[in-house]
Amino acid sequence: MLAAHRARMDPFGGLVLAFVASISGGTLRDLILDRHPLYWTHDWVLLTVVACTGAGTMLYLRHRELPQRSLMVVDAVGLSVVTVMGAQAAIDARVTPLAVVILAVLTGVTGEVVRDVLCGQFPPLLLREEVYATAALAGALCYLGLHHAGASPTATTVTSAGLVLALRLAAITKSLHLPPLTRAADRR
Repeated sequence: MLAAHRARMDPFGGLVLAFVASISGGTLRDLILDRHPLYWTHDWVLLTVVACTGAGTMLYLRHRELPQRSLMVVDAVGLSVVTVMGAQAAIDARVTPLAVVILAVLTGVTGEVVRDVLCGQFPPLLLREEVYATAALAGALCYLGLHHAGASPTATTVTSAGLVLALRLAAITKSLHLPPLTRAADRR
């Protein structure tokens, strides 16, 4: 909703963007894994939460600005959760270890990429020096490693999600960014 607000979308466009950003990562994962029905098509609670959160955010934004840093922290929590969910779904589908990592990262970051593209921001923010997909990658690798080492599901989930969250929070609080692919001379 914040991206829709910044892009000066109407309320309907904002809700569409909220739904697309919310479900696209898991949808892509489920389509690749050939999992049917798609996870959100029978989850009225999830769809209701997205709709209510979107509508509430729209109303709030008409009168106030939302605190950016707080929202980035909430987003970091979401990234950690969906990355772990993607890794678990891929492991349950018995795909290769590399596919587990790819699917976990895709589950975590696809919504943000789709959101940015629909808002006309290209390349998407998280693909430009942002420690976002990198945090998801680290969490996915951690999840895979702990799973193969025989760690308990709870320890695997908590540790992996905690790693994603810690990396993302460090990036937010310390303004950490990845170096760009271009050389310093190319950036002048």
